[in-house]
Amino acid sequence: MTSTSRVVHSDPDILGGIPVFVGTRVPIKTLLDYLEAGDSLDEFLDHFPSVSRQQAIAVLELAKEMLTAYANSA
Repeated sequence: MTSTSRVVHSDPDILGGIPVFVGTRVPIKTLLDYLEAGDSLDEFLDHFPSVSRQQAIAVLELAKEMLTAYANSA
């Protein structure tokens, strides 16, 4: 399982505690919003060069793991 501390950071002094990619001020929600709007991962990465491809994929893997665990516990 991917550790959230490796890819996601939340600090009240950074965007009021909104979860962001580690080492950036880019909210995780922004990636999800891009994908929901039909934009590609590459487009997101072009617009937010401080986020690496590895970070973005790790967040998506983490979301998949969390959703799978949630579905299996129901």
